[in-house]
Amino acid sequence: MRLPRRLAVIAAVACLVLSGCGAEPPAEPPAESIEIAFVPKVQSIAYFDAMNGGGLRAADVLGVRWTYRGPLTADAAEQAAIVREFVARGVNVIVVAPNDPESIAPVVAEAKAKGIRVLTTDTDAPNSGRELFVNQASAESIGRALTDELMRKTGGTGQYAIVSCGPTAANLNAWIAVQKAYTAQNYAGAQIVDIVHVGEDQNAAAAKAKELMAAHPQLTGLVGECTTSAPGVAKAVREAGRIGQVFTVGVGTPQSMKEYLRDGSASASVLWDVENLGYLTAWAAKQAADGKVPEPLNNVSPELPAVRYNGADKTLVLGDPLLITNDNVDQFDY
Repeated sequence: MRLPRRLAVIAAVACLVLSGCGAEPPAEPPAESIEIAFVPKVQSIAYFDAMNGGGLRAADVLGVRWTYRGPLTADAAEQAAIVREFVARGVNVIVVAPNDPESIAPVVAEAKAKGIRVLTTDTDAPNSGRELFVNQASAESIGRALTDELMRKTGGTGQYAIVSCGPTAANLNAWIAVQKAYTAQNYAGAQIVDIVHVGEDQNAAAAKAKELMAAHPQLTGLVGECTTSAPGVAKAVREAGRIGQVFTVGVGTPQSMKEYLRDGSASASVLWDVENLGYLTAWAAKQAADGKVPEPLNNVSPELPAVRYNGADKTLVLGDPLLITNDNVDQFDY
């Protein structure tokens, strides 16, 4: 006997609800369906391209999809617009390196309202409501290393200036704050005479460094606070014929600094393994997608066997800074 259509539908629904008729409960979505969107400060500079490489490597191991897209300049509004596009697309996790921690906060709230997990990496927006921050190293360790390496070349004395990038970048500003305090406390004969911002533009950094050398004839040091200004200040010293008179250190990627380390226009670069930072970022995003909180100590990969997590400020830390010099620069291909 054939049931009327309405009764047949009711019977079928009841059968599924009661887990009868051979039906199986819905399965968890496979890892391959998890999409992680990485939004850097700027796309297509060596630093973030290296991070992207590490993220892609992790995505292959973890079985997730990894998408990389950022603004072409360090533009906070453009970055926020890209994040909103990923929100509209409904990706599972968005990881952003904010150009401006304040302007990214409303976008983070929009993403969270749609059930999208949001992390920060490389630079933080601690008041944005982000779920977790993937930090390359502590601000204290980076600021001290930059200062110590410059002072090692200048004999712990002299005038120096800092050429930074985005004026609202939380990581750069945190490092500068450490440099100011650490210099005052530990190098009485040294003085920071100026701090300038040039955006993520190597040529602008070089031009500004030349202006600083002209404005401060007694200048003995320059710090390039980001991966575009580090080679920029070294280039300025080379072109001004001031190698051995004005010493430079900075936060530069190995291959961008190699030629300057070779001729002495740069003394050292204070960095970290950028590809490993990208790998850790993807790993943290997969943990978030799975609803997991990192352990206090995490075995992430053979290269990252002991990554620490601070639950108080929700921060994963890659490790200690890495000093790149003429002696070890060839060990890195980015």
